[in-house]
Amino acid sequence: MRQKIVFALSIILVGCIILATRVYMIDIPIYRFFGGGRELNPATLHLAGEFVESNLGTTREPDGSYTVRVVATQYMFVPHCMEVPVGVPVRFRVTSADIVHGLTFTNLRRIIKVTPGTISEAVFEFPNLGEFDLPCSEFCGPGHFAMRSHIRVLPADQFANLRPDQRRSCDAPQ
Repeated sequence: MRQKIVFALSIILVGCIILATRVYMIDIPIYRFFGGGRELNPATLHLAGEFVESNLGTTREPDGSYTVRVVATQYMFVPHCMEVPVGVPVRFRVTSADIVHGLTFTNLRRIIKVTPGTISEAVFEFPNLGEFDLPCSEFCGPGHFAMRSHIRVLPADQFANLRPDQRRSCDAPQ
């Protein structure tokens, strides 16, 4: 009898371990079911809401603060290049359309880890002017080595003169 109980408990333990490894199929949906996190469907995030293409990049909020919205997909960040003002706190809201990514701010030594179906948020202030690479820090497949974005930090007066569509392309004159 004791052997049957030990065997049954072993099977249950192995089953629990297998289920625990299925984070995206089990854990995240259960977390969302019980009210955790923000609801965001990775398959449709580009169709409506704050992550439609026209909302991506740097925007000035009604309260005067700046927000940068970014979508990570295999193997790129959209928008590919962003422009922000120097010396001003900038809020980043980042989501993923497919798998786990990491948006790495090499000049600040900071990383925003991004998972599908969630919005990762961080506030950074850029103390120096310049253009910086933002590589992906999470292995996301064979094209991972080329997955990077860029950020241009501009003087506040030059940034204020940019049209909103210029703030996500880095095509504006320096």
